[in-house]
Amino acid sequence: MPLVYQQNINATTKIALWHITEEEEFFLKQVPLKREISHRHKRLQHLAGRLLLLEMYPDFPLRLIRIADTKKPFLEDEPFHFSISHCGDYAAAMVSKTHRVGVDVELLNEKIDRIQHKFMYGDELPALHTQCPMPEKQSLTLYWSVKESVFKWWGSGAVDFKDDIVLQSIAGEPEKGVVRCEFKKQFLLDVHFQYFNNNFLTWVMTDS
Repeated sequence: MPLVYQQNINATTKIALWHITEEEEFFLKQVPLKREISHRHKRLQHLAGRLLLLEMYPDFPLRLIRIADTKKPFLEDEPFHFSISHCGDYAAAMVSKTHRVGVDVELLNEKIDRIQHKFMYGDELPALHTQCPMPEKQSLTLYWSVKESVFKWWGSGAVDFKDDIVLQSIAGEPEKGVVRCEFKKQFLLDVHFQYFNNNFLTWVMTDS
């Protein structure tokens, strides 16, 4: 079973990562496919993300998941707060009974420098680089993933990655640490990260 990472963040919050190597039948024996997804690999990602929810909380009511207008999956009355992400052959999920959460998994993007102007200010990157040096493509992939986690945590409408999510500092090592950011000039958020096999796993949580 390629459950490659799982952590209990606190007594009610868990995060986990799945390396997808199985065929579709493996997942369908355990989780339902509620909507039509024509692309085979996207179906695998979808199913792996939902299986992770059950791995962390066996009583998670998968069949009650709804999709908001913002594309965010949710449960009515929120008995669980949760977030799902997938990229390449990995799926990640985070679940909490008490906290709002956001998670993202991101494969190192060799072309991300071409779009950095869309999500980074010119002075954000040099300032952060002095605090935690790493190759530019690695750092840009990390900061994109951080902002994706914040976007998923928010889940309430449009977010301008450049203007609404401003990275302030980074602490730790290139393999593991915390990025502090300001969101919509209202919230200060600590986004945790881990680097593995050319992927970043990032996550954030706050009191719900």
